[in-house]
Amino acid sequence: MFRRRQKQSLLRHLREFFWPSIGFARSSRYLAHRIGRMPGTPNSIAVGFSCGAAVACTPFVGFHLGIALVLAWIVRGSPLAAAIATQIVGNPWTIPFILLGIYRVGARMLGESSLHRLPAEVHVSYIFHHPMQVMLPMALGSIPVAIAVWLISFFPARFLVSRYHLRRKLRRRGDRKSTRLNSSH
Repeated sequence: MFRRRQKQSLLRHLREFFWPSIGFARSSRYLAHRIGRMPGTPNSIAVGFSCGAAVACTPFVGFHLGIALVLAWIVRGSPLAAAIATQIVGNPWTIPFILLGIYRVGARMLGESSLHRLPAEVHVSYIFHHPMQVMLPMALGSIPVAIAVWLISFFPARFLVSRYHLRRKLRRRGDRKSTRLNSSH
């Protein structure tokens, strides 16, 4: 019923993922509606969203979704909100900046000497051969960043979801009142 008549090609699907044809503003509004319509309390949705946003600020790029789902389940947050938040925060446009930022925070926590040991260009093979020079500062730096992102995203998410639920409730009441008035005439 809701499928496309013609299936999208893989290339088109990838292009839509990185650059939506409907635009970023419209896709953002769609995600806001999706988050507002999720089942659950505003608190559980905000907890799940914050868990996903915080986990997206860790260096475990291939495991963000799994870690966010488990963490949201443990703290009784919405796993669906956590999944959406990992995609919003940890997308291909933001991951390089997040990784660089958490590396710098971790290197400062360890001391400036760890910044000087990296070559000019860091490749995946370098990370696998020298994991402590790259992953240790990133893992350490991700802790305060993830906590800050959790706190920064929780309160606005809870406020926005509760406001969305309230407006939706008031709209439904208004629809009921107008149907009652129309049926009495």
